[in-house]
Amino acid sequence: MVVEADGGSRGNPGPAGYGAVVLDAGARQVLGEVYDGLGITTNNVAEYRGLIAGLSAARDLGATEVEARMDSKLVVEQMSGRWKIKHPPLQELADTARELAAGFDAVTFVWIPRKDNARADALANRAMDGESSPTLDPSAAAGPAPKPPAGTTASTDSAAAAAWTGQTGSPVRLILLRHGQTELSIERRYSGHGDPELTELGQQQAAAAALAIAKRLSRQGVEPAAVLSSPLRRARQTAAAVAESTGAELEVREGLIETDFGGWEGLTFTEARERDPELHGRWLGSADVEPPGGESFRAVGERVEAERARIVEEFAGRTVILVSHVTPIKMLLRTALGAGDEVLYRMHLDLACLNIADFYPDGGASVRLVNETSYLDDLR
Repeated sequence: MVVEADGGSRGNPGPAGYGAVVLDAGARQVLGEVYDGLGITTNNVAEYRGLIAGLSAARDLGATEVEARMDSKLVVEQMSGRWKIKHPPLQELADTARELAAGFDAVTFVWIPRKDNARADALANRAMDGESSPTLDPSAAAGPAPKPPAGTTASTDSAAAAAWTGQTGSPVRLILLRHGQTELSIERRYSGHGDPELTELGQQQAAAAALAIAKRLSRQGVEPAAVLSSPLRRARQTAAAVAESTGAELEVREGLIETDFGGWEGLTFTEARERDPELHGRWLGSADVEPPGGESFRAVGERVEAERARIVEEFAGRTVILVSHVTPIKMLLRTALGAGDEVLYRMHLDLACLNIADFYPDGGASVRLVNETSYLDDLR
């Protein structure tokens, strides 16, 4: 049999995943495939994990001889014994791979160009996107799975999550995108109901995020039901880029607007603290405290939850893209996690970051992704 294996990380180290495909000896018929996320680790570790998964799958399919193909020169050369392994974590993984290899009559390791390893690469990317199939999937033997009908979520990872957590029904998947950079975010000033535009970099961030979302949905065969945006200009500009890339209709939702910071609008953290030291201190410690003339986090949470409930009812079983701000996105993730107020102060969300949460009709929820920004690497 032939094993095609790959692994990757978005950042090094960064969010990582692996994928492996087992084919017949002529490499024409797919016999099975495996892929899974690895959390935060390095690219080389992910590549080794892909090889291990592929060899394990070939063993389970009854292979006696294996040709393992990878586009990682390092793994192929190390497993062939031509290059030394200097890093202990890789040595442990290589030992595991060699133990698996010893169970076959013969194993050869072959380097192939990346373009020839597209099947395994695609699975590794699906794993990094949050999908998972760590055990052998014999259904792949029938060929590529058909794409779901347009407009459905058709998400096998959602089904897997539900199976593990007991949730029932098809979830509404919320893809949560924070807007791009503004002049106020450069200077780290409170930016609530004020309405600054995106900077030039912010527009580039919006375009990069929009393309990443469109590619993700295309790979999954998912047609988004809508792009819902905060009414503020920075969010609407970001949402417009997403709507153009995905072809989904853009709709403004007032419930997705950022916190009203009242008298602190436009101030830095230090300026606000110096202006209202006692109030600022209480505000940092309680979601019930309002900025001067502004809105408490409790009030924000209530309106965001009302909006979420409307979205879940309106778009049952669909995928919806929400373009909003730090606080509303944190509120949605908090709800999905079932966490308390403290998570609002401990969660960091970068500009133009991507987050994903599934909300099930039975009230269950699953957080799939938080603060993904790898698509912005070329802009930094």
